[in-house]
Amino acid sequence: MPRMFISGPEQNKNRLKKRLLHQLYIAGQASIPQMARMLSVSIPTVKNLIVELLESDEVKSAGIGESNGGRKPELYELQCGRFHVVACDMGRYMATMAVYNCRNQQVGNALKIRTNYDDPDLIEKLVENYYRIIKENNLGVQHIYGFGIDMPGLIDSKHGINYTIKNRRNQNIRKALEKHISTYIYIDNDARMQAFGELRFGKAKGKKDVIRVHWSWGLGLGMILDGKLYSGSTGFAGELSHIKLEDGGELCICGKRGCLETEGSATSLMREVRKGVMQNVVSVLTTRYKDNLDAITPEIVIDAARAGDEFAILQLNHIGMALGKGLSILIQLLNPEIIIIGGPLSSARQFVLTPIQQALNRYCLEKISQNIPVEISELDENAGLLGVTACLFDTIFSENHTMKHIMG
Repeated sequence: MPRMFISGPEQNKNRLKKRLLHQLYIAGQASIPQMARMLSVSIPTVKNLIVELLESDEVKSAGIGESNGGRKPELYELQCGRFHVVACDMGRYMATMAVYNCRNQQVGNALKIRTNYDDPDLIEKLVENYYRIIKENNLGVQHIYGFGIDMPGLIDSKHGINYTIKNRRNQNIRKALEKHISTYIYIDNDARMQAFGELRFGKAKGKKDVIRVHWSWGLGLGMILDGKLYSGSTGFAGELSHIKLEDGGELCICGKRGCLETEGSATSLMREVRKGVMQNVVSVLTTRYKDNLDAITPEIVIDAARAGDEFAILQLNHIGMALGKGLSILIQLLNPEIIIIGGPLSSARQFVLTPIQQALNRYCLEKISQNIPVEISELDENAGLLGVTACLFDTIFSENHTMKHIMG
């Protein structure tokens, strides 16, 4: 008679295997004594687990490590070609999709997808490109252990729902994707995943309290508090775009007036630049784009500032001051170790960092703000992709996660 259940001892062994795989994912390489200490189990227990994981091709030898006075230990690592995930970073107008292995390395080229969270064909485009990128990298679906997406909006990551999406059919993204994709699927807010990417691989690594801003058409906020990613009671923490900055002011997409997004984002930058060009302000932007306003992009404005265009510099100064004013509120509430700024507008660097610091000097108590650095992310557009990748592997290798590719 075939066995219909897994015994208690076998369940415990499988849990230990998952813990061991996760420790190897975090550490990269480790010896058997090191793994025994990590797992708080005996060396013989780890030896037996390693033998089985070598046989199943989930772990491989990584050569000989350095000696601590005795015999040089053999090191082990995850079988890199065995474990892959697909990560997707979605902006307001474009998404980037890439395959990553268990060393957090991108495999092959990324795909650029023209879509957004309100695209009526969103699900179809995600599914089509998910299978396309797997095929282009000569992988099979059996090699993919998870598919993760970060995107703007009010997202319930537990259930995979983006409540900001107007099309109700697409709000439950995870459920819609699960009809076409059999692997584990995870959905979360873009700024939160970018903050997680910084925590694991960027300027937030080793820090306890961090503010990470995604500065684009809107303003997303990811928070690391006490060394952990903070989501709030319902998962909606971080809506920096919609804190009230001014009484009255421009109408925001949320339906209210005076939001930070209307004064300190790429949306407001484009509005004011195009308004100035229409009024024949003295600028290279007027000379080149008076008859083609829609061709002006944030990148073009930043390039003009680098070339010394005073109008472009003034507009970047304005949005920098607005963001700094918003950040001053967060600094006095959270007292972070560092503020990290990423996203397209962060490439303006000194043209925005200087006014941000001026605003902090003006609106913050000096004792609170004086030792808090404001820095540009070094991960660039990869922060979200790396955050999604790490989140996927953390879940895949967690003790209670059931995945058909792992452990048979």
